[in-house]
Formats: sequence, structure tokens, C-alpha cells
Amino acid sequence: MPVGLWVLQRFYRRTVSDPASPVQPPGGPQPRARRLAALLNRSLRVRMSDGRTLVGAFLCTDRDANIILGSAQEFLKAADAFPGSEPRVLGLAMVPGHHIVSIEVERDAAAALCS
Repeated sequence: MPVGLWVLQRFYRRTVSDPASPVQPPGGPQPRARRLAALLNRSLRVRMSDGRTLVGAFLCTDRDANIILGSAQEFLKAADAFPGSEPRVLGLAMVPGHHIVSIEVERDAAAALCS
């Protein structure tokens, strides 16, 4: 059996064979994982390399830094946008990690009203 196939089968058995026990490092989740978990369902503003900006709820990410946004809206850069143009509603959107320039957490609407 090729070594690559053996490693894949072993990884698959270890991580998928018992879905009730997720694979976690000893001592619980790492600080980076806790920070990501704190951002779940928060509104993010993601600027992309082509000048577009997506705003939506952060749903998940992966090891390649791809991001899934829910209820996403697309805003064009100022040079491409018509005056007074509205954002384009995308819904569920996947943003490739290599196109992300910056990510900002938007303030909550309740916090914005209080200040």
C-alpha cells in the first residue's frame, strides 16, 4: 500500500470514526481558536485585493484562511460605483484567503446606539 494512502486512511479513521469525540489538543482549545470562536456570527468587513468590500456575518474559516460570510453584501470601490448605488446582496459568500487585504469587526448596532 502506498504510504500516502496509508496516512490518509489512518487520519480518516482517527478523526471521523468517532464523531462524538472531536479531536482537540491537550489542555483545551488554543488562544487563536478561542479568538475565532468569539468572532462567530459577528459582522465583519472584508476588503479584497480587487477593491471590493464584503460585509456579512462570520460563519467559518479553514486552514487556507478562506472565510465564509452569511447574509453578505458587496460594496464596489468608489471609482467603479455609480453615485448613490446600493450594495449588491450576495447571501452566503466564500472569500478566498489569498484575496483578503484586511478584515475589520463592525461594531454592534446596540453598542453604536449607546455611544
